[in-house]
Amino acid sequence: MKYLLIFMLVFSIVPGFAQKKAAISKTDVAKKEAIQDLQNNVAPYKDVALKIWGYSEVGYKEEKSSVLLKDLLSKEGFQVESGVAGIPTAFVATYGSGSPVIGILAEYDALPGLSQQAVPEKREAAGRQAGHGCGHHLFGTASVAAGIELKNQMIKNGWKGTIKVYGCPAEEGGSGKVYMVRDGLFNGVDIVMHWHPGDENRAWMDGALANKSAKFRFYGVSAHASASPERGRSSLDAVEAMDNMVNMMREHIPSSTRIHYVITSGGKAPNVVPDFAEVYYYVRHPKKDDAVQIFDRITKAAEGAALGTGTTMKFEIIGGTHDLLLNKTLNNEINKNLLLVGGISYTPDEIDFAKKLQSTLTFTTPSYLEAAKIQPMTLPENSSPGSTDVGDVSYVVPTVGFSTATWVPGTPAHSWQAVACGGTEIGIKGMMVAAKTLTCMGIDLLNNPLLIENAKKEFKQAIGDYQYKALLGDRKPALNYRD
Repeated sequence: MKYLLIFMLVFSIVPGFAQKKAAISKTDVAKKEAIQDLQNNVAPYKDVALKIWGYSEVGYKEEKSSVLLKDLLSKEGFQVESGVAGIPTAFVATYGSGSPVIGILAEYDALPGLSQQAVPEKREAAGRQAGHGCGHHLFGTASVAAGIELKNQMIKNGWKGTIKVYGCPAEEGGSGKVYMVRDGLFNGVDIVMHWHPGDENRAWMDGALANKSAKFRFYGVSAHASASPERGRSSLDAVEAMDNMVNMMREHIPSSTRIHYVITSGGKAPNVVPDFAEVYYYVRHPKKDDAVQIFDRITKAAEGAALGTGTTMKFEIIGGTHDLLLNKTLNNEINKNLLLVGGISYTPDEIDFAKKLQSTLTFTTPSYLEAAKIQPMTLPENSSPGSTDVGDVSYVVPTVGFSTATWVPGTPAHSWQAVACGGTEIGIKGMMVAAKTLTCMGIDLLNNPLLIENAKKEFKQAIGDYQYKALLGDRKPALNYRD
């Protein structure tokens, strides 16, 4: 009887272990196959990315870029909804049904004033005013590639679930994702994945700064600046007075705050008192509530400037984004997948390009060999100095992100050097690392309900009783903010 019980116990336990081992093995095999599939399809994805790099369309103007990505997804069996959230270039592409629902963010807007050829010296591209200084042509293409490969793996392995690829315009100051969040497009999504081009391979556990921006417009009275200046009221004086007050205010705000501005209109001729002037402000802080309070103080400075110069003032909120809510559960997992995929190796020609490009930088740069490494995951207390509308997504859905070395190590974002790298094989290699990592993480999410459950528990604990509210209020998308 004793031996019979032992035999029955072993019989009941071993199959469970065998099934678990088989499931793990099947997932690992799927990742290996997915990585190879993506590598086999580098050429078509490279073509897509470089077309978007050439389009270089700024925020809310990404007509060609959006269509290119939508057509690719549609041909692969995704149901594409265009013009979502009142934004002509935004879309949601869906494949599958039921749980889990995995979202992948895709961006594709360029930056104004960064026209550049794919060469290691500063050289503008003829007929082009903007450039992909943040690598969003790579961002969008890699995310679409990952969505398609996840779809292929779902079909091949009979997995259930839903993949949603979000076409997100105008990340650069236009807060495109905020309107998508506000319109409920992320309701019912279990996990969202994103990534970003960079000069290193690293899973993120550093936050982003909340951001609130506006254009302050002053209206005065024009007059001859020499013959009858007393009859004029200078709107430019008001802008300068505002800027002076804000600059003095810097001494009396938290040191982690960032405030920057550009005068977008200051008059047309020195001998005419300007009757209109405009200044465009960004306010950033690690905490969304503090960013809003500091922004409110800046509006008071604008009101005071108008009062003191005899002008009137109106302001238009342009953007507003939350800080980034981190999820260690998800970040630990995506770090494993980034390590599985590995970094980037350069050919001799690419090494030559990297060295020439690094020589144009005015600071000490890391070795180009760093691109081959996966850097240690950043710590939560290290806050990124940048802002992103992914922050708003992270306050409604557990969200995870990472960066890959699409640029030569040491290359700063929003630079001509970043634009140049993005038009070369260096950028494409980093893009494919991202596509593979997103796909492997998606495979985990489709097959590991406990991972999603734990991520949601962490999310709920972090969010507390906070109810999401867009920092930009109820304004409609600022579709012409780049005009």
